Amino acid sequence: MTIEDVVARTSFLFAILVAVGGAAWYFNMGMGVLIVGVIGGFILAMVNTFSKTTRPGLIMAYAAFEGLALGTLSHFYETIYPGIVSQAVIGTLAAFAGVLFMYRSGRLRATPKFTRVLMGAALGYIVLGLVSFISSFFGVGGGYGFYGTGIGLLLALGGVVIASLFLVLDFDQIENAVRAGVPESESWRAGFGLMVTLVWLYLEILRLLSILRRD
Repeated sequence: MTIEDVVARTSFLFAILVAVGGAAWYFNMGMGVLIVGVIGGFILAMVNTFSKTTRPGLIMAYAAFEGLALGTLSHFYETIYPGIVSQAVIGTLAAFAGVLFMYRSGRLRATPKFTRVLMGAALGYIVLGLVSFISSFFGVGGGYGFYGTGIGLLLALGGVVIASLFLVLDFDQIENAVRAGVPESESWRAGFGLMVTLVWLYLEILRLLSILRRD
């Protein structure tokens, strides 16, 4: 596997995501398609993550399901907050470029301590997210859970930071795999990992912007 292999596979996967997402946006397919995209993407993400063998077909299918979900969801947000999608895309690209620069320059490295702290932060963020989701059913935060309060802004900012830093782990895994001389087929798995993180980062930025625009 080489860096060029990873770039090529990742670019191809994002081409699938953008093409399917563009169609979902154009036809405004609605909540049913969004649910199908989310569930299908989650199932395929679990399969591809825990599979011992690389399955390019399932990875491409994951990209297609993510396209369905993101295209539909982005259209929904754009309808409420015009211009928010382009802002989220630019923010995602800027965060990716910034983290890549800091990683290549040696300012950010996936040391054991860095990894432990990041994993702990991610676990805490997931727990707080679940608490916020549950609290929304009891009217806390005006029906948005903690995301409807000032705490929500801090949580959203934390989500963007955590998702951005997970790119460091992706870059480190790719670098180590290239150095170890793993088979070329593993470039599909590397591209899949980058896509998962970037989709997560885009959603976190989209949510952060929606909170700022709502306020």
